[in-house]
Amino acid sequence: MSLDASDSRCYFGLGFNQYRGLGMERPSFLNFKVDHMTLLVQPEMYNVSYIVFRTIFGCSPEHMLYEKRKEWVAGEGEKSLTFAMQTGHGAESKSELENTMIAVVQPSEPAKMQSHVREMLNQHRAAAHWQHIALRTPDLLSFHRHATELGVNFITPVLRDDSEDVIQVFTGEWFFPGSPPSGMFFEYLQRNPSEELLKKLSDRNRESWFNDKTFLGLYGEKEEEYRRGKVTPFLDFELFEELHALVKDKNLWEITEADIKSAEKKMRAYAAKRV
Repeated sequence: MSLDASDSRCYFGLGFNQYRGLGMERPSFLNFKVDHMTLLVQPEMYNVSYIVFRTIFGCSPEHMLYEKRKEWVAGEGEKSLTFAMQTGHGAESKSELENTMIAVVQPSEPAKMQSHVREMLNQHRAAAHWQHIALRTPDLLSFHRHATELGVNFITPVLRDDSEDVIQVFTGEWFFPGSPPSGMFFEYLQRNPSEELLKKLSDRNRESWFNDKTFLGLYGEKEEEYRRGKVTPFLDFELFEELHALVKDKNLWEITEADIKSAEKKMRAYAAKRV
């Protein structure tokens, strides 16, 4: 069976399994992959975000894909509008790692019951709001150690989801002193971990597994944070203020390699004090 462009109307309403049931592959125009992700931040977070990408995400100046500027008011000089960093590159070694997925969540709790999902939507006066970005790494434990040594806060230990053969960890939210929680955080994950790695993880973290499915455990953890009114930030406010003080009076393109090294030194020193 085959369909040409004139039969494209026949695709609408068919799920992937239905395509399979008809002996058909997903049509090419419905085979989506992630092209890029856009993160909106307040001005106070803009330069600090650059530091985070340079240190925690391991980006170099060569990974800067673009940085665009505009002079909004004549005579006041240019302001940086946006920058983009390449956070990864290369073909996947296994077909199952080539998937692109979007999870959709609604506040299904009764209207009178607290819901952090509803609170985030209402706070942003939004019908929709990107909650977290999931980034895959081939070595999650090494990344987790690296990020922890730079002061990143994680709201969960490294977790195993047996149903998806994945290990994952979730960070605190991106916000700064005086701002409300943003609802935006990062997930880092590794797929198809080895048995040796799983044993190592289990021995180190035996008591820390969520008792329920990983998603429901995460959902419960976020619900508890919002119930307490104490949402964990990606970086402690004290560390954020140190980094912000370092670069707040500079345009993005004026941040030097010496600034990045100074920032990383401050991050490692701060994290070492917490141990």
